[in-house]
Amino acid sequence: MRSLYGTFVVVTLVVMLVSGLFAFLLSNVYYQHALKQQNNDKYIETAEEITRELTSQTEVNIDAYLAFVARIGYQLHLVREDGDASFYGEDFRDVNLGEDTIAHVLAGNVYHGMAEFPKRTFVTGFFANELKNSVGVPFTYEGAKYALFLRPDLTFHFNEMRHLFAWLIGLTVLFSLVFELILAKYVIRPVSQLSEATKKVQQGDFTLQLDVNRKDEMGELAESFQQMSSQLAKLENMRNEFISNISHDIRSPLSNINGYMELLAKDDVSSSDKRTYVAIVREECERLSNLTTQLLLLSSLNQMTDMSAKTSVDVAAQIKSLVKKYQWKLFEREITVQYELADGLDYEGKEPLLLSVWDNLFSNAVKYNRHGGNIFITLEKKAGAIEVSFRDTGVGLSEEQVARIFERFYRGDASRTKEVEGSGLGLAIAEKIVSLHGGEILVESEMGIGTTFIVRLPLQ
Repeated sequence: MRSLYGTFVVVTLVVMLVSGLFAFLLSNVYYQHALKQQNNDKYIETAEEITRELTSQTEVNIDAYLAFVARIGYQLHLVREDGDASFYGEDFRDVNLGEDTIAHVLAGNVYHGMAEFPKRTFVTGFFANELKNSVGVPFTYEGAKYALFLRPDLTFHFNEMRHLFAWLIGLTVLFSLVFELILAKYVIRPVSQLSEATKKVQQGDFTLQLDVNRKDEMGELAESFQQMSSQLAKLENMRNEFISNISHDIRSPLSNINGYMELLAKDDVSSSDKRTYVAIVREECERLSNLTTQLLLLSSLNQMTDMSAKTSVDVAAQIKSLVKKYQWKLFEREITVQYELADGLDYEGKEPLLLSVWDNLFSNAVKYNRHGGNIFITLEKKAGAIEVSFRDTGVGLSEEQVARIFERFYRGDASRTKEVEGSGLGLAIAEKIVSLHGGEILVESEMGIGTTFIVRLPLQ
């Protein structure tokens, strides 16, 4: 059985020997008829991207910005409409461009200098370090007109190609042989690494690092494999964290049931209170029975696109029912709830999903509040939307926590969550549901003072 290594060496050696005889002449034909225009278009696109990035910013120092661009491998010439001009990067061998060309670009036209550069006998025309052999684009910044001329710094980008052209004729055969022997090993080595890495991933080891530093298809494959491994490791960590924290979603209704059962066990409970407590216990039992549905909802929210079959939802009634449901927990922690809910303010949406939003936000306000604290809830119509806010007097959030608060499984630092159970899924679910309704959730918080969640849902 012929090995891949041997086949690659033999076939490539023959190809290189034959192609070396015609490479020089064919490269000139290709440059004149195709590559010249391609280079021209490519660097026009690069110049336009630079000017778009520059004009999209405010109060930026143009000289500092273009000096940075030059350091990554470009030669630049900037002309202002008042005639002032600057150069960035390596010096041009010839800076004779012509006033007509500059005026043409300042007038809003593009200069195709690379495509129009005079033909040469050989492909060395591409390396002509002349300002004429550049591309120019116009742009306007802070009311002033500019013309930007650009070409690649070939000393920076193509130093090895100059050596290749210098030795191309005399050493083609010998160089091709050595190069292909090295190239064969160069191609096969990352394949072997990927094969070993695949075995490790199959065994559950996602902490691998591939030593493949290449810019070709093999490099892209190795990078994709590395990203896949990192993502699998992240998913594995999320899965483990989910398993360890999901108990919050089960213990919360069980805790409510246990509390109201203790109240029912007292002898001095009136018949009316008993009916109320039994109803709450029944609701919590239903909540447990629907837990699997809620977990499925978590995985399906990102794929949900059908928001039809909406109904008119009495948001105020939903919030009042939540306050009633958490009455025992509020009483236990001596938390006072105050609310201002506009009457008759209904919203067209999916009722169970919206209830899940209020439940998550209100339960967080209870969990992370201080003993004897307060919760303030408002519901109002504002600027074509309904706005619901939950403000607590709890531990508050840092700027870093606010930035990550809606990430799945994120629960802040240990000092904040050590004694508070939870899976870190509630706010992620709430944010996704609000997003599906076309709304947004805003967070305002201060450490040690409290946190406010503001939900804005646009009215149809």
